[in-house]
Amino acid sequence: MPTQPMVCGTTAVDLRPSPINPAWIRGGNPVARNALLSSSRDRAACTLVWDCTPGEFEWRYDSDETIHILEGSVVLDDGCAPARRLGPGDVVLFPAGAVVHWTVETHVRKLAFFHRPLPAPVALVTRAVGKAKRMMRQTIRPGSAPRPVSAAPGMGVATGA
Repeated sequence: MPTQPMVCGTTAVDLRPSPINPAWIRGGNPVARNALLSSSRDRAACTLVWDCTPGEFEWRYDSDETIHILEGSVVLDDGCAPARRLGPGDVVLFPAGAVVHWTVETHVRKLAFFHRPLPAPVALVTRAVGKAKRMMRQTIRPGSAPRPVSAAPGMGVATGA
């Protein structure tokens, strides 16, 4: 059961200037804006709306980012796979550490979800705890008796005689 109510919103929000690092701009004069829609309590995740005018730039991702293109057209080139043209409805995941060349062909608007990955040792412990919890739920379900535990060898088990 949630500890607080679900929050609903819209992407029709006022956007504020969010300048692209000038060292990343490769062509044109792209102007970007954004608005924060939501943020997790631990600030490891957030959702925002972002838009940008035509231009070219290199973007360096310091967190995992999943985007959903709402409007416009962009060509993305990560230097590994062939460049891809994206438009409304397309969804892309950029892992932390990725460097991607953006060519914004027409004014683009996207919904972006950011998640900061946990350090490897913390992620390992988190997965182990999650697995232990799942195993416990499978072993003991609400409203049912726990599974019987077999007696260890050498442990006398009394039987009615």
